[in-house]
Amino acid sequence: MNLRGPAVAAIAVCLTLAAGPGARAEPATTHETIAIPCAGTNVPIPVDWHMPTGTPRGLIWLQHGFARSNANIAGLATAFAGAGYLVFTPSLPFLDVAGCTLQNLTGNTGFLGAIATLFATAQNPGNALAQSFAAAAAHAGRTELRLPARYAFVGHSAGGEAVEYVAHRLRTDHPDDWSGLQGLVLLDPVKSFVGDNTERALADLDSTSLPILTISGPPSLCNAFGSGTGAVQSLLHRSYVGIRISTGVHTDAEGTSVDALGSLLCGTPESVNITTLRTLALGWVGDYFAGSRSADYYPPDAPLTDAQTARAAVARVAAAPDAQILTGSS
Repeated sequence: MNLRGPAVAAIAVCLTLAAGPGARAEPATTHETIAIPCAGTNVPIPVDWHMPTGTPRGLIWLQHGFARSNANIAGLATAFAGAGYLVFTPSLPFLDVAGCTLQNLTGNTGFLGAIATLFATAQNPGNALAQSFAAAAAHAGRTELRLPARYAFVGHSAGGEAVEYVAHRLRTDHPDDWSGLQGLVLLDPVKSFVGDNTERALADLDSTSLPILTISGPPSLCNAFGSGTGAVQSLLHRSYVGIRISTGVHTDAEGTSVDALGSLLCGTPESVNITTLRTLALGWVGDYFAGSRSADYYPPDAPLTDAQTARAAVARVAAAPDAQILTGSS
């Protein structure tokens, strides 16, 4: 039986219910900059702030992938803002000899450590993150908004490794402020071929109760043949670490914001896979902030001991018959 048509309709209903009344209004987007310390200077970074129509449910750092920009994740950012979250999307550099980069090509641990400090001290008025948000709120005529103290990180591609490592540095460098982070969502994450940021981060975070879940596509050149997903599965000792959309492409997270180059190199996303990804990402983040576990977004508690049980779990979690449950290391 073909479940794709009913599945899409069911996902759309779930997405609307999860988002709430604010999702029916168009969120405001403001273009700003943020100064991030790196290599003895402050690097000005372009950033978009996507604001919900009401009081934010929390703050989302949504990070694009290698050689991409925040414009390529604007659709996903708007979906999060429509669901009631304040969304921070910086355009991080991907080439820089000083290491002020998204991906670890020349050593970016100092740069990512500075980002961890921004989140740890975000409630201080002089903090660069707070200042960038205040400017955005003023330009949008939303001066009543306050920067939420709780946040979640969502990273696509190389952005997945970045949010993993920043979460790790939050825990090790700022233990008193670690509780602000509610969880991570990794979207087809990619592990850098330089350094060990992914390994260090996941090995550290595995010892915590921080939720970490991934939505991945099949191994391909654009996701370094599943390197980031493989690391999640081997380094996290958890029974469930997410799903793989078997018919997906690396640009599913970009969705309708994908450009011609992204489609040419990494594939054009199908609408059903875009919807599945957004439904799960929003559902998981909603659970992170609520401290809940909505049954529709997770497999049964019982072990997946046979193929029939596994297929039923996939149908419930992903609402897509061609998805696979991803398990961690035993």
